[in-house]
Amino acid sequence: MLTHTFAICAYKESPYLEACIRSLKRQSVETRIILCTSTPGPFLEKMATRYNLPLYVRDGASDIRDDWNFAYDKAETKLVTIAHQDDCYHKEYVRTLQRCWERYPDTTVFMTDCRIVKNHQIQRRNMVWLVKRLLRLPLRFYRLSDVSWVKKAALIFGNPVICPSCTYHKGRLGTPLFRSPFKFALDWDTLWRLAGEPGRFLCVERPLMYYRIHDGATTKACIENRQRTEDEAAMYAKIWPEPVVGLLMHFYQKAYKAYDSGNGG
Repeated sequence: MLTHTFAICAYKESPYLEACIRSLKRQSVETRIILCTSTPGPFLEKMATRYNLPLYVRDGASDIRDDWNFAYDKAETKLVTIAHQDDCYHKEYVRTLQRCWERYPDTTVFMTDCRIVKNHQIQRRNMVWLVKRLLRLPLRFYRLSDVSWVKKAALIFGNPVICPSCTYHKGRLGTPLFRSPFKFALDWDTLWRLAGEPGRFLCVERPLMYYRIHDGATTKACIENRQRTEDEAAMYAKIWPEPVVGLLMHFYQKAYKAYDSGNGG
């Protein structure tokens, strides 16, 4: 049986952290859970004590790449999911990934579909969800999903992968996992690099996690300060010639409204 860790990246006093922890505690098979933070305080100490979780504190200012790498490093198992404190996971998440890895042991990245939660309600599936699902289609051909061009085919028009749904094989990928200079497109850039390396990307199109969108989310902040626009334009420039970049950005930016937590999806 492969061992697995949920490494939760926790910040300050999230009102959603406890729900996240509870969803991980309810997994149908045994797994490990750790809390990792660059913003220590009484709240996180209380959560760690209440749920009997190790709490690891990174020195230095909060930084998404450094915080994710820190959480990844602190996991002592082969399989690592970097869980975001605002999200929740289906009780069959770990069982599903373990079954997949047992069937395809060369898998380096496992990913799933998700359901969107806004204003405390699960949202109806909209056009953005459909487009992401279509872009992930190459990764559903499991016998080919170890081929670099197949993996990259899922990433050339944008990033359809739900970042917190990913589990990484630390034994194969090594450290540091995240090396990109980007803030918002950190995960897209990382997947693009990993797509060119040996290993299989395995996508299960079941909503095995619940992705929360709200005003305090990093995604929304990146949209408001144009970090998302800059990062995604730079990613497209890695893949496409300049005239195509402008066209792709025009259509891709229309998806931003899905991250407006004031709308109903």
